[in-house]
Amino acid sequence: MNIIADLHMHTMVSNHAFNTVTEMARRACELGMFAAALTDHGPSMPDAPHPWYFYNLTTLPSRIEGIWLLKGVEANVRGTDGSLDIEPQEFERMQLDWVIASIHSDTLCPSLSEDEATQLWLNVAQSPYVDCIGHSESRRHRYDYDAVTRAFARCRKVVEINANSAVVRPGNEENMRELALACKRNGTKIAVNSDAHSIYHLGQFDTVLPMLREIHFPEELVVNASRENLITVLKEHQKPVADLLEGSKEE
Repeated sequence: MNIIADLHMHTMVSNHAFNTVTEMARRACELGMFAAALTDHGPSMPDAPHPWYFYNLTTLPSRIEGIWLLKGVEANVRGTDGSLDIEPQEFERMQLDWVIASIHSDTLCPSLSEDEATQLWLNVAQSPYVDCIGHSESRRHRYDYDAVTRAFARCRKVVEINANSAVVRPGNEENMRELALACKRNGTKIAVNSDAHSIYHLGQFDTVLPMLREIHFPEELVVNASRENLITVLKEHQKPVADLLEGSKEE
């Protein structure tokens, strides 16, 4: 499976990461990628950038160092009601290309019951601003994969298969496999991402690609397995950047 875009990466403005926007984009180009998503942490994380940073992302070029750069955020889920640390009116002003919603221990209680976690993600599925569900395989927030991935498919949410989870959240590999199988059964699209915090981890997917091959996960459901897949999902999510990317398909 050829991954043509890394849709989850952090720069040094999330100050436990180590490289600039330009350095990350240059590395993505060196790896032969078509696109990458800039997804620094939402404002409730202790080391996150100020909200002004996300407003100002629109001033960056659409193409940097030879790749298309999607301007985004990894927003934090704040409660079982599915609320995020960016308000709807802020999303409207930011006009971001790619919004990941994730649970982090710094912004939500350390553990949830399965019913609570299931309700949380069912509520997130209803958000018109969320494009992707980040690293949701943790056993501390186990949810009903079948019920929720059906809702994700219906609401056109992309489920992330996070290659960095094996490093920073070890012990959840079987959960990730079960989640991927549920996505396969229910026709839920996934994104294979590195969650890189430096140029040295960008584009590294070896911890998850063998599992996806083993379960025969269909490439047509992997949004970053081809330019066409990526452009299709961005159009489904009504992202203006899709027109730019479509115009570059023959490059």
